[in-house]
Order: sequence, then C-alpha cells, then structure tokens
Amino acid sequence: MIRGGAHTAALVLLWIGTLFGGQALAHESQPGLLELKQITTDRYEVVWRAPIYYGQPHPARLVLPADWTAVSEPTVRQLPDSALHRQVVQVEGGTIDGSVIRFAGLEATITDVYVRTTRLDGSQFSQVVRPTQPFAELRGERPWHESSREYLVLGFNHILMGIDHLLFVLGLLIIVQGRRMLIKTITAFTVAHSITLAIATLGYATIPGPPLNAAIALSILFLGPEIVRVWRGRTSFTIRHPWVVAFGFGLLHGFGFASGLSTVGMPKAEIPLALLMFNIGVEIGQIVFVVLILLIQHALRVLQFRWPRWVDFAPGYAIGSLGAMWTIQRTWMMFL
Repeated sequence: MIRGGAHTAALVLLWIGTLFGGQALAHESQPGLLELKQITTDRYEVVWRAPIYYGQPHPARLVLPADWTAVSEPTVRQLPDSALHRQVVQVEGGTIDGSVIRFAGLEATITDVYVRTTRLDGSQFSQVVRPTQPFAELRGERPWHESSREYLVLGFNHILMGIDHLLFVLGLLIIVQGRRMLIKTITAFTVAHSITLAIATLGYATIPGPPLNAAIALSILFLGPEIVRVWRGRTSFTIRHPWVVAFGFGLLHGFGFASGLSTVGMPKAEIPLALLMFNIGVEIGQIVFVVLILLIQHALRVLQFRWPRWVDFAPGYAIGSLGAMWTIQRTWMMFL
C-alpha cells in the first residue's frame, strides 16, 4: 500500500489541479498544428491551428519569414478546442527549404507545435517545435530516428502534463496492496490504454472530446471513495481487484491519450512509427511518475516521517473532490 509518497503527490497535484481547475476543460498539453500546403510552384496555404490554452486563446503568435508575401487576407475560424488561422502566401524563389518560422510566446507555454509540409507531388514532411526552441527551420525528409525521437517526447510530455491521467494513476497506487498486485494493475492499465490508443489513432473508433473529458474526470471521482474505504479498513470489488478497474478505465484513458496524437494529423506513412513511439513515450512518462512516488514513499519510510492522522484521509478526499469538480465542469461544457 502506498502511503507517505501518495500523500505528498496527492497534495501537490491537488494544488496544481485547483490552480488550473477553472480552465481544466481539456488537456493543457494539447499540441498546436501548423500545416503548409503547396498549391502552386511558389504559393502555399498556411493553416495554423492554435489550441485553447487553459480556457483562453493560445498566447503563441505565428511569425512567418519576411520574404513570404501574403496574397490573401488571413481568416480566423473559432472551433470548440482551437482557433483556425488560414491564409495563402507567395514564397520568393519557390522553395521554403531553409526558411525559419517562429512562434512568438510559445516559450511561455507547455505546448508543442506539430509542423507538417505537403508538397505538390504529395510528399509530406513533419517536425515538432517545442517551447524550449520556439521556431522551425523547414527542411526536406528527415532520418527515421529524428521522427521517432519527436513522437516519443510528444507522448512523454502528454502523460506528464495530463494532471487528470496522473491523478488516476496515483489513485490506483493508493488502493493497490502488494508489489505483485501493483505490477498487475499498472500492466492492465497500460495494455488497456494501448489498445484504445491504437484503435483511435488508426481511425477505427472515436469519442467526441467533451464527453470523453467528462468521463475521464468521472473515473477520477470514482477512485475517491475507494481510497477512503481503504483507509477505513473496508473492502470492495475495486480494492480486491484493482487491475480489473484499471483495465476498464484504461480503455477510456487511451482515447484521451490518442487526442494528443490524432490532433497533429500525421502523414499515413508515419502512423505506425508515430503510434509506437508515442505509446512508448506515454509508458516511459507513466513509469517515471510511478517510480517517483515509490521513491518518495521509501525516503519517508527511511526518515521515519509520521503524518498527522487527518492526512491519512487527504488523498481520497483530494482526488475525489478534484474529480467531482472536473466532472461537473466538463459535463456542463457539453451543454453550452
């Protein structure tokens, strides 16, 4: 049973979740997408999908190269989860190779931007822009290992920036008793979300964003009372068989993970590689989180740290309360 480490992590995640709770209507790490579509030898359509950021317009601003001339008035279409900017530009010399596109203000966010180029011959090239380096130098085809690394990091960031996913995993850690059951439960969650991640990414099934986000929040709310039962010495089906619950809700969370990959609209040729590396990135992030909790627990045990009695109940009520708040918020958003 995870005790001391879970207390610390639950309180930290509760503080983060409360801080951004009013805007926690979707994943705050949802990537942006910039598409460059060649329509003539020297003209490109520029489509910039800026995701909603904590309920507000995304702070990043697209800055095109100085030698690109606009030949149409830019248009903006407001979507439920993003703002879609579109315009046509003329490129001097007819080639965009070597051009640098900047995203002013991206460095102040936690979101990546996926840049995809489609040429007249149908070939497609992609790259990922990160807040630590908020610009893209356009180029042709890249080695496969560069694409692999970018999809892996995209998955890693998606899980570690998804507070709702981390709270669910934390709830499982608190409920589970024994290392063998812990491994079984985490494995069940991993297998389940890997299945639906693949199904959603390949286009065999989808769930609309608002109901999905509400259902994920409901899964967190579900674990709150179960955690309280654990600390009161009671039992339930979830406490006896946490791996079953982890598998069931893992199927749901897999669709949530898929949103971070499907949003970027991968070229068909890259889908198998992207799916594999993104999933590996998610698993690495999940393992890092679990190991961190276990290390905190071990450190507190070595230090013989003693929590006040009331703190024993804090994780259950914290996770349940945050889950309830998100469930209400996201359910209400479905009807707006």
